[in-house]
Amino acid sequence: MAANGNALVSLAANCGTGRNGLAKIHTEKKAEGICHDDSSPPVKAQTIDELHSLQKKKSAPTTPVNGIQGPFTALSEEERHKQQLQSISATLASLTRETGPNVVKGDPAKQSETPRISHVSHHHVTPTISVSDSSLKFTHILYNLSPAELFEQAIKYEKGSFITSSGALATLSGAKTGRSPKDKRVVRDQTTEDELWWGNGSPNIEMDEQTFLVNRERAVDYLNSLDKVFINDQFLNWDPENRIKVRIVSARAYHSLFMHNMCIRPTPEELENFGTPDFTIYNAGQFPCNRYTHYMTSSTSIDLNLDRREMVILGTQYAGEMKKGLFSVMHYLMPKRQLLSLHSGCNMGKDGDVALFFGLSGTGKTTLSTDHNRYLIGDDEHCWSDNGVSNIEGGCYAKCIDLSREKEPDIWNAIKFGTVLENVVFDEHTREVDYTDKSVTENTRAAYPIEYIPNAKIPCVAPHPKNVILLACDAFGVLPPVSKLSLPQTMYHFISGYTALVAGTEEGIKEPQATFSACFGAAFIMLHPTKYAAMLSAKMQKHGATGWLVNTGWSGGRYGSGSRIKLAYTQKIIDAIHSGSLLKANYKTTEVFGLEIPTEVEGVPSEILEPMNTWSDKKAFKETLLKLAGLFKKNFEVFLNHKIGKDNKLTEEIVAAGPIF
Repeated sequence: MAANGNALVSLAANCGTGRNGLAKIHTEKKAEGICHDDSSPPVKAQTIDELHSLQKKKSAPTTPVNGIQGPFTALSEEERHKQQLQSISATLASLTRETGPNVVKGDPAKQSETPRISHVSHHHVTPTISVSDSSLKFTHILYNLSPAELFEQAIKYEKGSFITSSGALATLSGAKTGRSPKDKRVVRDQTTEDELWWGNGSPNIEMDEQTFLVNRERAVDYLNSLDKVFINDQFLNWDPENRIKVRIVSARAYHSLFMHNMCIRPTPEELENFGTPDFTIYNAGQFPCNRYTHYMTSSTSIDLNLDRREMVILGTQYAGEMKKGLFSVMHYLMPKRQLLSLHSGCNMGKDGDVALFFGLSGTGKTTLSTDHNRYLIGDDEHCWSDNGVSNIEGGCYAKCIDLSREKEPDIWNAIKFGTVLENVVFDEHTREVDYTDKSVTENTRAAYPIEYIPNAKIPCVAPHPKNVILLACDAFGVLPPVSKLSLPQTMYHFISGYTALVAGTEEGIKEPQATFSACFGAAFIMLHPTKYAAMLSAKMQKHGATGWLVNTGWSGGRYGSGSRIKLAYTQKIIDAIHSGSLLKANYKTTEVFGLEIPTEVEGVPSEILEPMNTWSDKKAFKETLLKLAGLFKKNFEVFLNHKIGKDNKLTEEIVAAGPIF
């Protein structure tokens, strides 16, 4: 106690004595020791709002106005800003009222005074009714917000949005947790009448332009009624010569962040000079379509107008509709430029050898195309041009059901700040996600920028492919683990797009179900499948690519009696394809399908390379083989009447490459 008392006396002595005998601290000048004062002058802000304004600094223009080359050369920053608002206002303009909304940048929640920007002028005919309630309000534009800003918007204003323990944004897509292909419509007009694939087997369900405009008006009116809308101006296709400018108008921060991740993000310079978009999405998914409108079969409608270059979404908040809607658009626009659009994964070896991976759900496309010894070009959507292969997207949209750090570390580690997690279940307190929980849906997803994958190649472009790998999970157990394909065979199996789904777990149901999806993406193609196949054949022939059919399904019997081919064996096969060693192997031809199969592959038991060898009941094998061949033939009947080129020669070659029995 004495020591403490002496310390207090010493303190008082050094600093002087104030009221009530307490030590007096001098602040006029810095003192030695304990009386040191490190205070600084107070901030000049008079209110908390002024203080907050000091916290944030505005980004300076990244491109000097003087010295810009191109259409914006002579524009001041103010003029460029005005042009941008005019473009956005024109995007949101009603087609019947001939005027756009009063648009102003910024969140209305942050507006402390009446917006000073007046209604931007348009060169439109003066509307009949010049004054209405809609003309008295401002539509606040939240333009190309950053992920941090979009996180903030979602957490503040969207119920069901939370930050998970890994830093990702967990959100809900509403009643629809997957795509609604039966509600997707395409305008059939003079532009599309003869170009698109219509009728039996086609995913294109027609609507007329008048109905599209009714739905467009409904979507635009809904978006204009809101206090704020989100605008994304972004690109599709990493090939700079063939990229497409897209504008996405949406009502939710979740949708804006999703597209920020999935499309290619412009640099600040590119954004300042963005100009007029090539294609526009109006996402009014919270608002239903009118079910009494012609062509409508539910309260959901996803409408494409290829002539107007517009897409309208009503009645579904599932973000994947935007991603796949734009993919459909690319399937139309790219072939017109002689570019082949592909629903495939793509990776590249250290020596520059490129492989394309096609495969439906459950075939292992994601697993096999994700190779730590190779660069990832993309996981889902690509274009093949005269320059090589380019990724269409700027991100990945990965399935999350049963995700684990051990099985898929790259996806696991990509789920962090900036990533959108759809419809996952998490612990209320720790916010740790339970990826096994299917309470909301089995179709849980993560959308993240491709830069989040460590071995992604940026920019996402590569040379011409050396190998084209078609993946099938054959639950019938009769296809070989690997087959080398001729060009006609590659086209036949590409058009077929085969895999087999294991029937449900209900008692007594053991029969596999064959599934065919033309070009391995029938829901998204716009032209007849043979047109894409002919382009694929021409490019493979020109650049010397080899086609392969790889079965990741069953061996030694069908599902229920045989066993699935070990992943380690499939990976050895893929490695042999990449290295080129499989091209040098000895081959023999199978019956019925006429497939060339190698007699040996390093690291793979030779007996499994010939499927019949693995079946104890040879008669059952032949019966199952003929059954599957019959399913292939029946599926292909819908494509027989389409001629490629001036004569029917190529069509006949493709048909002849199918099973013969």
